[in-house]
Amino acid sequence: MRRNRNVKIVATLGPASSDLETITALFEAGADVFRLNMSHGTHDEIRARHALVRQIEASSGRPIALLADLQGPKLRLGAFAAGPVELEVGAAFRLDLDAAPGNINRVQMPHPEIFAALVAGSELLVNDGKIRLRVEECGPDFANCTVSVGGTISDRKGVNVPDVLLPLAALSDKDRRDLEFACELGVDWLALSFVQRPEDVIEARELVRGRAAIMAKIEKPAAVKAFDEILAVSDGIMVARGDLGVELPVHAVPPIQKRLVRKARAAAKPVIVATQMLESMIESPMPTRAEVSDVATAIYEGADAVMLSAESAAGAYPVEAVRTMDNVAISVEGDPTWREVINSSRRIAHTNVADGIVAAAREIAETTDIKAICCFTESGSTAAKVARERPQVPIIALSTKPETLRRLCLTWGIHCVATGPIDRFKSAVVSAARAAIDLKLATEQDQIVVTAGVPFNQPGTTNILRVAPCDERLIYRAEAE
Repeated sequence: MRRNRNVKIVATLGPASSDLETITALFEAGADVFRLNMSHGTHDEIRARHALVRQIEASSGRPIALLADLQGPKLRLGAFAAGPVELEVGAAFRLDLDAAPGNINRVQMPHPEIFAALVAGSELLVNDGKIRLRVEECGPDFANCTVSVGGTISDRKGVNVPDVLLPLAALSDKDRRDLEFACELGVDWLALSFVQRPEDVIEARELVRGRAAIMAKIEKPAAVKAFDEILAVSDGIMVARGDLGVELPVHAVPPIQKRLVRKARAAAKPVIVATQMLESMIESPMPTRAEVSDVATAIYEGADAVMLSAESAAGAYPVEAVRTMDNVAISVEGDPTWREVINSSRRIAHTNVADGIVAAAREIAETTDIKAICCFTESGSTAAKVARERPQVPIIALSTKPETLRRLCLTWGIHCVATGPIDRFKSAVVSAARAAIDLKLATEQDQIVVTAGVPFNQPGTTNILRVAPCDERLIYRAEAE
């Protein structure tokens, strides 16, 4: 099985997609990566979903990536004595550390670290920004506020603080437990929530100890400001537009999305566009036209992947949602304008031998009759650099390491193929040719480009490029000559 598109699809597993039949249907409909949301489900439930994905992987013979998404610290209000209360615009409202049930005048906010960071004029967003409070006066255990946007407020609603860098670690105690569980389970990617600074990613990397790749979720204004530094220490990026759209003006999110996607691509690091992409398909078998346009925009921008959340985890039409994304991707990538946009957005500084080789591979493939670019990769970096070039021909990544191939399932345009140990370049060319033919990307009459590094089986040694026939007899003849 191979995909007829370059962009990858991430599908979240949940109550609506927890059995073998449904997950298999999601995979066959187009899901390349399965997301395990650590905010929902017990460890036993997540372990069972992980096992089902690995079962499907084994039966299909095709690598599948698993992404564990950590919850991050959750900031919430306390409870109210008599149920929900209605806050009027202009009314005074107090937040404090008092555990007594709240009323129309006050409620507990059990987060002293927030009070420590607040200043007069700070804004607090409650329940995804439906209620907004402006801080008039504050201290280490209180904040006297004025209601700037009113509405109904009830127990344990979430709180966002958009204009303050909070002195909170990105990893809560729950996250640390979930991180260790996910790494022991054998996930391929860990998505880190509530990232505000590069140190948050560095801390997680020390705990992961190389057992998974780390994806930084950009959902805070502070993360947008420090994006270049966060990108440098991350393996991938998720543009998490949910909280980003709460803490920033909604009209600011589209240009931020475009900018982050381009920067991640230039760094050869995969980037996912996520949140509310086909939201109406939670309840409807058909998306809105605006949602389809939203998915298409991310694909035109060159995102590596687009993601489904509740649509596939808890919706009534999980398989249809994946199939819709697949169809949109195929349609967009068949548009000549898409290729024009992708080519015009190529802004890459080639600084080393590997950069030069992958750029040359794309040039050769696009100016001659080449059917595929085949790259042998240990760590995945060479394949990621080929994908960064966004070539017009398919990319085949070959590796002896299953974990490398699974991580690459998230990267634009890559077909992942497991190969046995390679110690000679001739063997590499033969393996590449067989893979191209098996995937029906080439025939024995065609040619491919092969990149590799000598000595083999060492990361970071890409130093060879060869145009080779797919006919094994011609390969051996050329070797003999």
